[in-house]
Amino acid sequence: MISIQALREQRNAIAKEMRNLLDNNPGAKWAENKCDTPWEELNAKLTDIDAQITREQRMLDANAEQHFNDITGAAADILNGKSRKDKTPEQQTYARWLRGGNEALSAAEWTAIRNTMSTDTPAQGGYTVQTDIAATIIEALKSFGGMRQVAEVFTTQQGNLIEFPTSDGTGEVGEIVGQNAPAGAQDPSFGTVPLSVFKYGSKVVAVPIELLQDSEVDIEAFVRNRLTTRLGRITNAHFTAGDGTNKPKGLFASLSAGVVAAAGGATTVTFDNLVDLQESIDEAYAGPNCKWMFHQSTRRTIRKLKDGNGRPIWTPSYDAGIAGASPDQLLGSDIQINNDAPVLGASNTPIAFGDFSYYKIRDVMGLTMFRFADSAYASKGQVGFLAWMRSGGAWTDIGGAAKTFQNSAT
Repeated sequence: MISIQALREQRNAIAKEMRNLLDNNPGAKWAENKCDTPWEELNAKLTDIDAQITREQRMLDANAEQHFNDITGAAADILNGKSRKDKTPEQQTYARWLRGGNEALSAAEWTAIRNTMSTDTPAQGGYTVQTDIAATIIEALKSFGGMRQVAEVFTTQQGNLIEFPTSDGTGEVGEIVGQNAPAGAQDPSFGTVPLSVFKYGSKVVAVPIELLQDSEVDIEAFVRNRLTTRLGRITNAHFTAGDGTNKPKGLFASLSAGVVAAAGGATTVTFDNLVDLQESIDEAYAGPNCKWMFHQSTRRTIRKLKDGNGRPIWTPSYDAGIAGASPDQLLGSDIQINNDAPVLGASNTPIAFGDFSYYKIRDVMGLTMFRFADSAYASKGQVGFLAWMRSGGAWTDIGGAAKTFQNSAT
């Protein structure tokens, strides 16, 4: 069986060959040298290898998890208070609390916990995750959805309203002043963009007691993954497409259309549409921060587009995650896939381009977790876990740092 490393090396070689094919056949040379056939052959190989890598990675992940559980005896070590080389003291304490509740921790450990809490003393069995654990969960949200990967994310200690001051001076110009003539006056105008936060809950994760007692299961990872996924899905959806009513106003809902498709473009996008959208952004915002954002289904359509000379406009990545790597690019700019973005459809805005760092995501303090072992859960042989976070997002630019492509109505 071929190794995943060998598959990745094969993929990198194919991707580089595809890029070289594009680079060495600019303009009309693409058609003259009949490059469509070798490109399609290489693209088919790339797609096949990507599928093989995905399958191999799933197997490796499963084997690694099983091996980890076999050699650590995860639950038994935690319950017995044994040292875990792969976990910090804070994570060991957290895991023992997950399994045993408040009674599993000593008075000294509770004192240490309260000294590092993000909020006041917990009520109803509440447990505010310590700095080490909270950072792990918030960091994991970055890999979910896409908005946290391109927006500016910051943390505040309180949840009060923040106002971002704005001023649009793009229409202001100087003047020529005649000899002995007075200078004119033009006062700048100012405004504000508010950034509120909202309370998000993960919904309760009910865990069977049998699972808590199973020494082969890393319950800490199980609970964390469930809470991370739930909070990640709801916040990314709001940061992307929220309407601003009792929730954040999302990126796509905040941007103006840079390009509107002509009649007949209700479910499609053309090469010219993409060029026009890219050029709708003022040169003042140009640079490496400018990216594309769209749904995975839109990517499927765009990957098939070609320029006026028949050359594909999508260039594949290679050596992903390694210094000097080349990511997927569209017309020379990087791409962020976000499956909460609108899809191609009548009057939809499925594609955004620009500097998305003007979207601000604000988290308030850390993440708070509660453990429920009362009669409502005990009667079912379960323990409940719930996480809260306070977060908000807003588009703060007023000069057109990013815009969208809009499908026609018909």
